[in-house]
Amino acid sequence: MNDLPWLLAAPENFNDRCAALAGNTDPLPEAQQLAMTGLSVNQSNRLMKTLDKHETILQQPPSSLTHFKLGVVSNATFNLFVSPLRAAALRHGIWLDVVLADFDQAIQEALNPDSLINSAGVDAVLIALDHRGYPLASESLACTTGGANAQDALNYLNQLREGFRANGGAPSLVQSLACPPFPLLGGLDAQLDGLLQREIHEFNRLTANSIMQSADILLDIAALASSIGTHQWFDERQWFMSRIAFNNALIPLYCDHVARTLAAIRGKSKKCLVLDLDNTLWAGVIGDDGMEGIHVGQGHPLGEAHQAIQRYALELKKHGVILAVCSKNEESIALQPFREHPDMLLKESDIAVFVANWNDKASNIRHIAQTLNIGLDALVFLDDNPMERDIVRTALPQVTVPEIPDDAALIPRTLAAAGYFDMLSFTADDAKRADQYRDNAMRQQAMTAAGSIDDYLASLDMAIDIRPFDAAGRKRITQLINKTNQFNLTTQRYTEAEVERFETDPTYITRQVRLADKFGDNGMISVLIAKKESDCLLIDSWLMSCRVIKRRVEDALCDELVTTAKAAGITTIRGQYSPTPKNHLVKDHYQSLGFTLADSNEESDTWELTVADYQPKNPPMSTAEKAGQQETAGA
Repeated sequence: MNDLPWLLAAPENFNDRCAALAGNTDPLPEAQQLAMTGLSVNQSNRLMKTLDKHETILQQPPSSLTHFKLGVVSNATFNLFVSPLRAAALRHGIWLDVVLADFDQAIQEALNPDSLINSAGVDAVLIALDHRGYPLASESLACTTGGANAQDALNYLNQLREGFRANGGAPSLVQSLACPPFPLLGGLDAQLDGLLQREIHEFNRLTANSIMQSADILLDIAALASSIGTHQWFDERQWFMSRIAFNNALIPLYCDHVARTLAAIRGKSKKCLVLDLDNTLWAGVIGDDGMEGIHVGQGHPLGEAHQAIQRYALELKKHGVILAVCSKNEESIALQPFREHPDMLLKESDIAVFVANWNDKASNIRHIAQTLNIGLDALVFLDDNPMERDIVRTALPQVTVPEIPDDAALIPRTLAAAGYFDMLSFTADDAKRADQYRDNAMRQQAMTAAGSIDDYLASLDMAIDIRPFDAAGRKRITQLINKTNQFNLTTQRYTEAEVERFETDPTYITRQVRLADKFGDNGMISVLIAKKESDCLLIDSWLMSCRVIKRRVEDALCDELVTTAKAAGITTIRGQYSPTPKNHLVKDHYQSLGFTLADSNEESDTWELTVADYQPKNPPMSTAEKAGQQETAGA
C-alpha cells in the first residue's frame, strides 16, 4: 500500500507537465490531474512549489476548491510533510493552508491564547504526536516511564484538546498510537502494567471512547501502521538522524489519510459505489456462460473471492453507502443471478439504481447520478476492465475510478485502503440512507403515475417534524451542514462544536427537520440557522437534502420560521443567497417564498420578508403530533 495502488502511477512526463503549469493561465485543472496520481514526496514538493509561485494563485486563492486551514503540532520533524499533505488535499478537492508550530511545542501552543496556531483562525488542529510525545515515553524500547500509564497520557492529550478548543476554538484531529515492534516478555507485554504495548493499546481504547463523545476526530494511525506492519512503519535510523516519526517512504500514504479525513470534515466523502457485474461481482460472463458457468460463492476460489467483494459492498450499504449497478448486458440476464443464484449475497433490493444495457458506461453513470440526484463527484466506479475505467475517467473526470488488482481476492483490501467512504460519525439516519435512496425511486414511479404534482404530494401522506437543535441530532446536523451542496443558500460549514454553540446560544433560532411518508422515513433532511438582531432575523444557513427537493419542505419550514419570528416580536426576516458552482438550484428560493430582493452584487443576493405580509404556504403534510409519532415509532 506504500505507493497508493488505487491511484494511477505518476506520468512519465510529470516534470514536463509540472513545468508547463507556470505558463498556464488556469493551472488548477492540470495540477489536480497530476495530484490524482501516486506522487512521491519530491514530486509533491515540485507540484506545490510551482503552484505557490503562479501569478494566478498569488493574486487570489482558488475559489473552485474548498479551503481548509490546518494547524499542526508534533513531537517529530514535520516540515517534510507539508507539501505532500497539500498535494494530497488537492487530490481531494481542498486548497490546504498549513500552520506548523515549532518542533515539540504542543502544550505551549495549546495553552497560550496568542500562540501561532490559536491566533491563526485554523479550522482544525492535527495533534501529530507518536508515543514518544506522551508521558509514556522513556529510554526503554518496551517499558514506559516509571509510574506513567495510559491514563496519564490521556490526561495530557485532553489538556491539548481542551486548550486548542478554549483558546483557538478549533477541534482536534487526534492520532491513535502505533505500537513499536519491541516486545519484552511476549504475551505478557499486553497484560503487565508499565509495559509499552499494554499502555499504548489502553491509551488507544480510552482515546477512541473519549473522542466518540466529543466534536474532535480520530485519525487511526494505529490501524494504518498495523496494515503496513510496524516493522516497516517504524524506522529508528530516521528517528535518530532526523526525528522523523516513521519510515520516510510512507509519507505519501500518511498524508493521504490525513487529507481524506479533512475531505470528510468538509463533506467530500463518497456516497455511492457503482458496480460492474461480469468478473467483478462474479467470475465469468453471465450472457455467455449462463448461470451454471459463472462462479460466486463457496467451493471455488474465484467464486469465494468475488463473493468477498459482494460482502464488502453489502457492509458498506449497511453503513449508508448507496449501491448501484452499471453493466453492459441485457437487463433480464443481468438480473438473473440477483434473483436466482443461491450464493449471491447482494440482492436486487440492495441496489438503488440498476442499469444494464448496451450504452456506454459513462452515459449510464451520468444517468445513475441524475436518478439519485447526487453529484458525479459522489460516485466511485468499480470495474475490472482497464479500458472501461479509462473511458469513464476521460469522459467523467469528476467520478472516482480506482485502479484495482487483477486478482479479485485483493480488491476489497484495495478499495478499503483507498478510504473513499470514510465517515467521522455514524447515526441512525446513516444506517437507513441506502434504503432511503431506493425508496426515492419508488416515489418517482408514484409521481409518474399521479395526475399532477399536487395529487402526488397529497398521496405521499407526508409527516414533518420541525424542532430546535438538540444533542441527539447534533452529529447528523453537522453532517448535513458539511455535505449539502445543491440546496444550500450560503454553503457555510460548521464543526460539531460550533453546532453545539448555536444550540445553546439564545440569540440563535435553529431548526432541524425530519420527514416521513408512506414509503418510509427520510430521516433528518433539512437544517436552518438564524440569528436574532433587534427586530430582524438574519438567516445564516438554510439547507436541505437533495432527496426531498420539490416536496415543499421549504414551505413548511418557512411557515414555522415566520410563526416563530412573530412570537419573538421580529418584524423582518433577511436571507442571503451566495452562488457556488453547485447551488444554482436555489437561486430563486427566497423569491418563491415571497421575499423581496433588497441588494445584489457579484458575491451574493440579499432578500427580505416583512413578517406581517407573509401568506402561509400550508403544504400538504401533517405536523407536530403525527410527525412526533413517526419519530417515536422509528426510534
